[in-house]
Amino acid sequence: MRAIWKGAITFGLVNVPVKVYSATEDHDVPLHQVHDKDGGRIRYRRVCEIDGEVVPYENIAKAYTDGEQTVMLTDEDFDALPAERSREIEVVEFVPSEQIDPLLLDRSYYLEPDSKSNKAYVLMRRTLEETDRTAIVKFALRQRTRLAALRVRDDVLVLQTLLWADEVREAAFPSLDEPAKVTDKELAMSSQLVSSFEADFAPEEYEDEYQAQLRQLIDAKIEQGEGVDVSETFGEKPAEAEGAEVIDLMEALRKSVESSKSAKKTASGGSGSRSSSGGSSGGSSSSSGTRAKGGSSRKSASTSDSGDGKSTASSRSRSSSSKSSSKDSSKDSEKKTTRSTSRKKASA
Repeated sequence: MRAIWKGAITFGLVNVPVKVYSATEDHDVPLHQVHDKDGGRIRYRRVCEIDGEVVPYENIAKAYTDGEQTVMLTDEDFDALPAERSREIEVVEFVPSEQIDPLLLDRSYYLEPDSKSNKAYVLMRRTLEETDRTAIVKFALRQRTRLAALRVRDDVLVLQTLLWADEVREAAFPSLDEPAKVTDKELAMSSQLVSSFEADFAPEEYEDEYQAQLRQLIDAKIEQGEGVDVSETFGEKPAEAEGAEVIDLMEALRKSVESSKSAKKTASGGSGSRSSSGGSSGGSSSSSGTRAKGGSSRKSASTSDSGDGKSTASSRSRSSSSKSSSKDSSKDSEKKTTRSTSRKKASA
């Protein structure tokens, strides 16, 4: 990674020299515009409106126009601003971490120690961890004064720039002013649906499906040419479901809960069968654990209930045996056959 800025975190008389690195990057497939007829590249040219010449980047300046006058601003002008000259990330205050609205978070940057000793850096990091606070800081970066949150992530100080208060739009929707009655049953069913989807968040388990499919399409076109059959690459396009407003909310919640439970059972059964087919001891253990989740209650019920299983079959057998002894000998063989059949079914 390449440092994009160098400075120091300051609070009180403490000074922590740091280098700033972009913490995120774009993973989108790079695309450019072309002429659909011949594939010719379409480029945007920086042309001066007065002389019609293409202007190189180094000769491009910024300007402000109020309608009558135009004020030219060069890189030297921006560098001369006091805020831009400052190399300090000034701590303004320390606030409870939960008070920072995620809506305000913008870009993220890693901070690396920029001195021979990292003691001041570690002190800053441990202070934030042990006080469970986030530092609100101000600094200038790329010709803008930034407000940011300074926090800890995996033993590294992270700077997350914040939007200014006036950059967040007010959410004013008249439709939300209309009262809506939510019943206790609906709320309970909705909570049950949430429970069926509960899990620990693991971002690495998710994939940008659009970008993955786009790369798959590009690879197919490289291999097969422009006449590639999209249906062969991705399969038949599923019919789009018509979007309709949910009228019976309770019924929709009930079906959603049932669908979620069914999906979990299917996934659990598939996992168990794959593990047991592997033949390893780890697979057997996994398979047994999976079966235990779904079948332990049934198994314990069958062993603890004295009226179930073989006990029931035995009592029925004794009852039929006592009855058969009082009947005539012509039906004796028939009853024996019946008892034998019932015992086989019970043992099965």
